[in-house]
Amino acid sequence: MTDFNLNADMSESFGAWSMGNDAGLLPLINSANIACGFHGGDYDIMAKTMRAAVAHGVSLGAHPGFYDLHGFGRRPLHLSCAEIEHLIAYQLGAALGVAALVGARITHIKPHGALNNMAAQDADMANAIVRAVKAVDANQIFLAPVLSALVKAGRDAGLVVAEEIFADRAYMPDGQLAPRGHESAVISDPDAALARSLDMLKTREITALDGTRKSVNPHSLCVHGDGATAVEMARHLKTGIVEAGFTPKTLPEMDLAV
Repeated sequence: MTDFNLNADMSESFGAWSMGNDAGLLPLINSANIACGFHGGDYDIMAKTMRAAVAHGVSLGAHPGFYDLHGFGRRPLHLSCAEIEHLIAYQLGAALGVAALVGARITHIKPHGALNNMAAQDADMANAIVRAVKAVDANQIFLAPVLSALVKAGRDAGLVVAEEIFADRAYMPDGQLAPRGHESAVISDPDAALARSLDMLKTREITALDGTRKSVNPHSLCVHGDGATAVEMARHLKTGIVEAGFTPKTLPEMDLAV
């Protein structure tokens, strides 16, 4: 596969509080994950970001997280499966509604932060998220981390799954993301992020912190949009990956066959 998709989380500001540089990122990415108001974002920011994304030809996804504005959705919360289903349905519904208002279309969904990380290793959580997605809109592309319970849950339920790798995050030996508290969890050097991204795309393997390599089937590369150097990172990644012969596409344009 010589196509690639570059995605970023955005619309995470709310009210007078600013997070990230959506305007700077949108010309560089192919798909945007729109915060739905629980870990970041609000109805006004969502609408503005969606309109801007459409103008740049960027496909849109819902980005639901835990109801945790103070912790930016990165603190683990322990909810029942029913609560998780309601959490996802509520936020996906909000994204679909705002998109309809501004003439946009939500084509994928990607869980955020601690919700994503926990469900990547917890089959019950993963299945609860997938049940909610399927109930609200079974046509959504399910963007899920490689080697995760979310990938399996999505495929088992018949959803179209896009498997995600991370340009700026390190991996543990089991294939899960290194916890943010780990000193090597976040890759901030653009050259290092590009080198590891090209390695993952070309070899279809990820390399863990201990050198362990695991085979993966990557469709989409995530660059985090909340860092101070997010725009520089995204520009460097896109330029380097295109120069290496890969073609950038939106998620709906990708071949998402297993």
